[in-house]
Amino acid sequence: MPINGPIIIVDDDDDDHYIIKRVCEKLVATPVLFFNDGKKALQFLKSSNEKPFIILCDVNMPVMNGLELKEQINSDVELKKKQIPFVFFSTSAMASIVKDAFDMGVQGFFIKAQSLEEMENTLRVIFDYWEKCEHLNDLRF
Repeated sequence: MPINGPIIIVDDDDDDHYIIKRVCEKLVATPVLFFNDGKKALQFLKSSNEKPFIILCDVNMPVMNGLELKEQINSDVELKKKQIPFVFFSTSAMASIVKDAFDMGVQGFFIKAQSLEEMENTLRVIFDYWEKCEHLNDLRF
C-alpha cells in the first residue's frame, strides 16, 4: 500500500507532536495531521473524503481516549469500510490495555521511544511495514 493519504497522529502531548513531525518529515513525503484528542480526530475522519495512510494514536488523552476512538471507528460503518490501519503509539503498555486494543482489532501497539533516533527507527518500521503490506482497499476482486 503506497503512502498516499495523510498520516493521522492522535496525541495530546505537544512535545511528541514536535518530535513525530520532525521524524515524519525525514521519512515520508505525505501530510501529517495532528489531533489532541480522539473526538477531534473522529470529527475529521467522518467529515473528510481522504483515506489516511495510517492512524497512530496515544491511549491516554482527555475528552476521548484512544480506546474510545477505536471503538467509535469500529462502530461506524463508513469508517470501518475505509480499513485505515490503526496503531497505538503510547508511553506505556499495561497488559489489560494491550489486550483490549488487540481485541478491538488494532494492528499494532508500540511504546514511544525515548530518543529521536529510536523514534525514527520505530516509525520507519511501522511505515515500511504498511507501505509493503497488501491492503484490501488496493486489491481488485
